[in-house]
Amino acid sequence: MPELLAPAGNFAKLKTAFYFGADAAYVGGKNFSLRSFADNFSYDGLKTAAEYAHSLGKKIYVTVNIYARNSDEAELCECFARLREAGADAAIVSDCGVFSIAKKVAPELALHISTQANVTNASAVRFWRDLGASRIILARELSLEEISEIHARVPDIQLEAFVHGAMCISYSGRCLLSDYLAGRPSNRGECVQACRWKYSVRKADEKSDSGWMDVEEDGRGSYIFNSKDLNMSEHLGEMEKAGICSFKIEGRMKSEYYLATVINAYRRIMDGGFTPVLGRELATAAHRDYTTAYAFGANANTVNYTDSQTKGDCDYIANVVEGGEGFVKAEMRGRFCVGDVLEALSPTDNFLKSFEVKSAVDSRGESVRDCKLVQEIYTLNCPFRLRAGDILRRRK
Repeated sequence: MPELLAPAGNFAKLKTAFYFGADAAYVGGKNFSLRSFADNFSYDGLKTAAEYAHSLGKKIYVTVNIYARNSDEAELCECFARLREAGADAAIVSDCGVFSIAKKVAPELALHISTQANVTNASAVRFWRDLGASRIILARELSLEEISEIHARVPDIQLEAFVHGAMCISYSGRCLLSDYLAGRPSNRGECVQACRWKYSVRKADEKSDSGWMDVEEDGRGSYIFNSKDLNMSEHLGEMEKAGICSFKIEGRMKSEYYLATVINAYRRIMDGGFTPVLGRELATAAHRDYTTAYAFGANANTVNYTDSQTKGDCDYIANVVEGGEGFVKAEMRGRFCVGDVLEALSPTDNFLKSFEVKSAVDSRGESVRDCKLVQEIYTLNCPFRLRAGDILRRRK
């Protein structure tokens, strides 16, 4: 069975990813990651993360996927030496120079070629294989037919592909908009997501200036650079048949609730097959309209014509810290009250079970009706035994 690969922007999210069923997680260090605004991990933190993953029989891949400058080289040497010492299972790289440094400094460290490298053909896959790469994270622009042909021509290397999450309107992330408009270079980890902004145009020349004009797709304006989110949940079997050995979920900047929801759904689909219930589950967390992108060939319908993502069908209420007979202790993440009906998000058989909150006691032992203190530990009645790591949510 293919690997389920999840993002983890910090240690709490790493624990969530593994608890809900990920086989491996990709994380970033404090430098050289394309998500530099995630919390990310220090070198000591990476060592702790690797030890934790290995204690569960799982893996950690570390992103070193910026496009480097000369000034980065000395620190990159230290980076790969520290990753080797930390026990990382692989590093994810884009830049051939970074790849070369990794091979010299830590030759035993497995290297995965990032989607940022834009690998779209069998010859490129063979090129990286011959240099010593162990896995290729294929460009998101490929169809399943093209992937199948690549696998047939180069069968002796692992192929990874995204199955879910935000898409970049630029070619597999090779974007200059952020740098040009905000001075934050996306290819060095500082993307401001300028593609999600609303745009207008202005007609101005020496003879006239007609002012700003909306480029309207509808009454809300135009979001011509704003991609829909990828969702391949109904097509995992086809992806496996095409040769994909690792199903990758996007989202190192996403919340614990988002990760729990998506990972839980994909784990259940991989283990038992797609069902409408699990398909609807992917609508409970915030997302943009979904697309299968280019999996089945050219697709002109990948643009999201609204200015933001939906907020999902559920509110994130609390993280379970302890479960017992008839009660649950939960750390509040969203305001709720006595009388609300809460639903369990869990990798266990408690998934989708719900209960009415009939009593709530705060950490001082006082009964309350309005649970409004963020990160307060509330003890609630609960007719089934939940576990630490489960999540409580409320249907809208």
